[in-house]
Amino acid sequence: MTISSAPPPLGSGADELRESFAELFHGAPCGYLTTTTDGVITRANRTLVTWTGHSEDDLIGTSLVDLLTPAGQLFYEARYATVLRLAGEVREVALSIRCADGRDLPVLVNAVIAPERDGAPEEIRTAIFDATERQDYERQLLVARRQAEASEARVRVLQDASSAFGLVMNAQELGEALISAARTGLLAAGAAVLLHDEHGNQDLIADGVQVDPLISAGLMDLAAQAIEGDEVVTVSSLDQAAAIRPDLDVALQDQRLAALSIAPLRGDSASRGVVVCFYGRDQVFDDETRDIHAALARQAAQVLRRVRLQEELSHRALHDQLTGLANRKLLQERLEAALAGAQRDGRPLSIVFIDLDGFKPINDALGHRIGDEVLVEVADRLRGVARASDPVARYGGDEFVIVCENADAEAARILAERFRHEVGRPLTSVPPRYAVAASIGVATWNPDDRAGAPDADQLIRLADEAMYDSKRGGRDRVTSVTA
Repeated sequence: MTISSAPPPLGSGADELRESFAELFHGAPCGYLTTTTDGVITRANRTLVTWTGHSEDDLIGTSLVDLLTPAGQLFYEARYATVLRLAGEVREVALSIRCADGRDLPVLVNAVIAPERDGAPEEIRTAIFDATERQDYERQLLVARRQAEASEARVRVLQDASSAFGLVMNAQELGEALISAARTGLLAAGAAVLLHDEHGNQDLIADGVQVDPLISAGLMDLAAQAIEGDEVVTVSSLDQAAAIRPDLDVALQDQRLAALSIAPLRGDSASRGVVVCFYGRDQVFDDETRDIHAALARQAAQVLRRVRLQEELSHRALHDQLTGLANRKLLQERLEAALAGAQRDGRPLSIVFIDLDGFKPINDALGHRIGDEVLVEVADRLRGVARASDPVARYGGDEFVIVCENADAEAARILAERFRHEVGRPLTSVPPRYAVAASIGVATWNPDDRAGAPDADQLIRLADEAMYDSKRGGRDRVTSVTA
């Protein structure tokens, strides 16, 4: 009897098993392929064919690396193949396959080297997972993370600005704090704050930029647009600047600037301004940049209202409400400082004390409103002819005092005559038959005449007494004394 060593023929059960394995291979929920150790594809399942759009015939015989995008090919050659040869396997390697229709398919790849067995050559078995949704999810996570980081940075900028704003006491300090916050938060090459109030007073604080040439080139027009529209106005490039105004781009380029953004400050109904940021390169002003700029401006505007109120209260505490001149309190402070300076520097100091002649008949006949108008007109005249360094104060009623530093008796008398002449001119606020004149007393102290200086009250009292001497002497005249 002959015994055959050949395996028995496969029956129908073996065929079914073979078909089951084939279906498991082709219908797997992931792509599957085998390659030679050189990376040439020898088998590919139907799932991978469906995903990539390449036919099975196109895939078999093709090098796996040729299916990858350029970035994937570089990673495959530099790392994937090296790790696979050294470790015998790779897990969850991110690659990207170029599909038949030209789109890129992000995938995660697991691969293992299967050794020779039963005469079969060594091969690489590779499972491929579609990572499209995972990549989208990771991208969304990255965007969300960046947004969170940007939001945190924005909050930090605003918190730091709020802390700095809380310490400011005047418009100058506010401008400096706002400029610092704007440069830090918006990465600006320079910044400026322009403020103006109802009296026409303007404050300009700048850092890192010369603003005057830009104002001449139309910056104020853009600032007005920002204020009126209550919006952030931007100029993203020199080309846009030239389109807005032909010389604006030149003014920016002269300072090596290329873009700017302007946010409005609304202190109150009459006090407004802007904060301007300047950039050395073209800018894309996204919503985040605009939001930070606008938020800084809103915070600063709230502080501006407080600062202006404090300044107004401080001004009212030291100035006469009718004429705007210094009041007695401020006069006392300035006179004491002037006396200390005169003693320190050895320079003479004079006080001019003025009382109006003829004011009472105007007040009695025409009323207090007209009387107030006369006082305001006289105050403006005195302020107009006084030296810039000499403070003019309303002492009370129709009495005025001027502190004249570095003025000896002769110089003070010349100044007093100038005041007398100015007060005596016809008034615009009353009929011609009404007139006022000035009885004036001058008190001078010269440090060379005595060792000790008089105090402020003594010097004012001497000038007051000299003024009464002028009244007793016939009014509308100047009487001088020395301390």
